[in-house]
Amino acid sequence: MRAVVVHGPGDVRVDRLPDPVPGDGEVVIAMEWGGICGSDVSYWRHGGSGTAVLRHPLVLGHEVAGRVASVGRGVTGVEVGRPVTVHPAELVGAEALPERLAGRTNLHPQVRYFGSAAFHPHTDGGFSEFRAVRADQLRPLPDGVSTRRGALAEPLAVALHAVNRAGDLAGRTVLVNGAGPIGALVVAAAKHRGADTVIAADLAGPALRIAESLGADEVRNLAAGDSLPADIELVFEASGAPGALGPVLRATARGGTLVQVGNLPGEPAPAALGDLVTREITWIGSYRFVDEITDALGALADGLDVDPLITHTFDLDDAAAALAVAADRTSNSSKVLLQLGEEGNE
Repeated sequence: MRAVVVHGPGDVRVDRLPDPVPGDGEVVIAMEWGGICGSDVSYWRHGGSGTAVLRHPLVLGHEVAGRVASVGRGVTGVEVGRPVTVHPAELVGAEALPERLAGRTNLHPQVRYFGSAAFHPHTDGGFSEFRAVRADQLRPLPDGVSTRRGALAEPLAVALHAVNRAGDLAGRTVLVNGAGPIGALVVAAAKHRGADTVIAADLAGPALRIAESLGADEVRNLAAGDSLPADIELVFEASGAPGALGPVLRATARGGTLVQVGNLPGEPAPAALGDLVTREITWIGSYRFVDEITDALGALADGLDVDPLITHTFDLDDAAAALAVAADRTSNSSKVLLQLGEEGNE
């Protein structure tokens, strides 16, 4: 089979790998679509993502969808041909979480994630024609949800988890700072969860237009001289830029809440945080998701339209060009998809 494999910084190839065979409790998925994430770009550009560093070649990709191709021994209730996406996390070890973390499996001490170099050997992702996965990682696509849209269930789950961290959004006014793919999906998730007014802010006009298409009621183009609104009780910071924290905290109302969904650097970086104390702001972290991928599929089935987020599609053989477009801030790209295999009948 063909697979998108990163070998080092700037070195991504479409390699030929053995076709997988399902083991006990596994199924093989014939992949159809995959979405490129910032971590995929980071592995390609820098040979690592966060603290995870490449030690050997890695198949990229954790935003994927396809159809069940074969079923291993012991798997029941899974039909060949069923369209599915995948929960890309697998807990490692049997260590019990403390009571305060009950149910928060995203905070388990060790988690293998599709397309990650955090462990050695690494955990290959799903940018390949086929991938064997544990049956309990399958999430069937609801009727009417194509595999193309199903590939966006994973990033939508990240957005829904961030929204869940904030509590009830019904009737509230929300600011989302950063309108990249995750920020734009936070806009969509907030509106889906009942937010009355969602304001999106970014430095790029094309990103803001996508945010509007996903439900933003108002946009602020910071590069064009717009300023962040004042006294917003609930704010989502989705840019991950330390320099944005000062202005974002200033925009947050006294006693308000800031949900940090954008990944911040793992090394020291300057940030103006004084308002966190003097305005008694509650700053909440949001990391990946628990099982909101199931909620994401429900939202897609309910009509949440993620199509405006998809700006480019490429064939698997053109993975290097796809990564370059996803990484290019001047390309006006948002979510770049790879077509990994022939799309079946929906």
